[in-house]
Amino acid sequence: MIKVDQISKVFKTHKKDPGLLGSLRSLVKREWVSKVALDKVSLQVEPGEILGLVGANGAGKTTLVKILAGIVHPSSGNASVLGFQPWQRDNEFRRQIALIMGQKAQLWWDLPAADCYLLLREIYRIPKFAYEERLEELVSTLGVRDQLRVPIRSLSLGERMKMELIAALLHQPKVIFLDEPTIGLDITAQRATRNFIRSYSKKYKPAIILTSHYMEDIEELCERIVVIRQGSFVYDGPLKTILEKVACDKIIWAQLPASNGHPAPRPQFQHGEVLSDQDGMLRIKVPRDKVGQTVSELLASTTVLDLDVEEEDISIVIERLIRTGVSA
Repeated sequence: MIKVDQISKVFKTHKKDPGLLGSLRSLVKREWVSKVALDKVSLQVEPGEILGLVGANGAGKTTLVKILAGIVHPSSGNASVLGFQPWQRDNEFRRQIALIMGQKAQLWWDLPAADCYLLLREIYRIPKFAYEERLEELVSTLGVRDQLRVPIRSLSLGERMKMELIAALLHQPKVIFLDEPTIGLDITAQRATRNFIRSYSKKYKPAIILTSHYMEDIEELCERIVVIRQGSFVYDGPLKTILEKVACDKIIWAQLPASNGHPAPRPQFQHGEVLSDQDGMLRIKVPRDKVGQTVSELLASTTVLDLDVEEEDISIVIERLIRTGVSA
């Protein structure tokens, strides 16, 4: 279990003056500025839960992950991960967690993955039988058997990420931190990575914190999300609740008959905004409380072959939360 109580983190950075004179001045008297990366945030993550951490660049997502992984020491507050204080970096604590950062590799560039895994087996003191059983399961699930003897530098980005996942899970951690695990991957590799994380979570029930700028990752993997803005949480709760509380509009899709050279009667409605109208496919953004009225008006004013009502794109809703900071 992960428990965070009133964690804050303040960085002090040197303010650089431009030009030669400013550089000389900084040798004698430096100016420092304080940046609040996290501001008294609190949360709790249970075993088997995948928590999505969402926010703009610089919002504090990676700082929080690094604090919980024991890499960064907070300025104030308390955190407990599996009963350990992370920044004390107890060996027993480190044997039970895994940190995967999409922008940083943990495997050795010039070695094949098979050799890297043997070294990790010794580091984590994994019994031989358990190691072979886990490796076989992970390799089979991710379909990378043919790449095990290939140097890491020769693998594609998607193949390297699969190898990174195996390396992080060989010791079967109870807590997993996934920081942008699908960044830079193509659509196929992203889907394969998401499917693997989902199946692994259902089978082994680790507590997972996932940060991602790809809303597909969040929508498909996380029932609960935390939206962070300038170091503070502006929302913590079920993903579907955001749509109910924050999404002001719904999208109506209506398929109209082909014109066949004759202009079809245009639909009439009082509320809503036409987002697109091409090849008989009409797309309208309508206030949530006007959906029923608008659908009735469409059906009464023209022939509708097919009709669908969808929620507003979740990425737009979360972007609105991040931009305005209005709590949900």
